[in-house]
Amino acid sequence: MTDECGNYYYAADKWLNSAVDKLFGERDQRVRGWLLLDSCTPSLVLTFIYLLIVYLGPKYMKNRPAYSLKNVLLLYNFSVTILSFYMLVELISASWSAGYRLKCQGLFEAGNGDIRVAKVLWWYYFSKLIEFLDTIFFVLRKKNNQITFLHVYHHASMFNIWWCVLNWIPCGQSFFGPMLNSFIHVLMYSYYGLSTIPSMHKYLWWKRYLTQAQLVQFIMTITHTLSAVVFPCGFPLGCLLFQSSYMLTLVILFVNFYVQTYRKKSVRDDKGKEMARSHANGISSSFNGAKHKLQ
Repeated sequence: MTDECGNYYYAADKWLNSAVDKLFGERDQRVRGWLLLDSCTPSLVLTFIYLLIVYLGPKYMKNRPAYSLKNVLLLYNFSVTILSFYMLVELISASWSAGYRLKCQGLFEAGNGDIRVAKVLWWYYFSKLIEFLDTIFFVLRKKNNQITFLHVYHHASMFNIWWCVLNWIPCGQSFFGPMLNSFIHVLMYSYYGLSTIPSMHKYLWWKRYLTQAQLVQFIMTITHTLSAVVFPCGFPLGCLLFQSSYMLTLVILFVNFYVQTYRKKSVRDDKGKEMARSHANGISSSFNGAKHKLQ
């Protein structure tokens, strides 16, 4: 029975990878043999498990007490902060040493410098798997309101997109977005880590600016990507157009999130202040349809 299941797995794996190769063409041979890259099946299976947890996890936790996970979250967030800082520094160093250009950088221009960049980008790809834990912690803490479409779409898609990036365009022009994103993640995960410490809450006034920084990051990445269309250097055009389109979906979703979260909150706060002033002046107010004079 085990052998039969194994045969089915290998047959499905072979068919999937053959279909992907027909769709995208020959893979970059410089990354062959790297962990998780030779087959698309592990990434797809892990994503399926992630989505299954998103769907079934809240149902499982519905009648169970939420987990605190305070120490786990502290360790996790600062670990991801350190990993993001490493990727940021190494990408800056590797791209600078390799003489990378901002305008357009080809895939085979820097020799060993390209391999060094690709190695950092593999860690970037792997970090997207680690970040599945963001959602799993939400499930265990019963923070279901934070498991939004944007959250799940971003996590699930990025892991699989970066599997493709590492297999076909693992260096060159691909370095810029992860460099910006690593910087944003240093800020973001350090914020989340500090938020688990009660004494730090009064200093954490800058959460809304993280979303603004993410939006700036997306716009800069789109601009950098399209610059290679205007000033081509042999980097695959289809990849550039796909990346720009994908980043545009993130801009739209993040703008919607920002408006829903902060603009509407500001309106509610303004209404609350106006009501407080009205109450203080002794003006009539309505509560459940009844008029009351506030003394």
